[in-house]
Amino acid sequence: MRLLAWLALLTAAGLASCGSEDRQLGAAGDEGVLRFAMERLNGKPDRLSNYRGKAVLVVNTASECGFTPQFKALERLWRERRDEGLVVLGFPANDFAGQEPRSNSEIAKFCRANFGVSFPMFAKLRVTGDGAHPLFKALGQPDWNFNKYLLDRRGRLVEHWGATTEPDDPELTARLAETLRAG
Repeated sequence: MRLLAWLALLTAAGLASCGSEDRQLGAAGDEGVLRFAMERLNGKPDRLSNYRGKAVLVVNTASECGFTPQFKALERLWRERRDEGLVVLGFPANDFAGQEPRSNSEIAKFCRANFGVSFPMFAKLRVTGDGAHPLFKALGQPDWNFNKYLLDRRGRLVEHWGATTEPDDPELTARLAETLRAG
């Protein structure tokens, strides 16, 4: 019986350390999630390290989701706060109920035409399961479209919000303002 309790304790400690290791990305000497080179919707490469020194709001998106109107608030947030050092990065995915069936060029046209999106948008990728892009494995896989991950200026995860938290939610905007002030 004592052996089983000891094994349970070791397993729990091991699982706890695995979770905390994922959240420690961006520690000194580590580029964290900013280490990834990604492809933009237009097919051009972009290194996330280009956004070092900015507060980064990473959002997994889908154009046929009930939360798709959040694009408008994300664009507004980007326009209002980019001079303070905010960048919004959109990552389309078709992982939830097939709500992003469009090609990369169709996603770009849709977002521009319907919501005036001008913030950086990246090529469609997987955000869940074994095939999830390492970016979302590092951040924590979302449970639906329009999850928001706030990174500090060094690329460390500050906070994560689910789809129902709007981009102009007072808690999110307060945490963002705090992150921007932290420099």
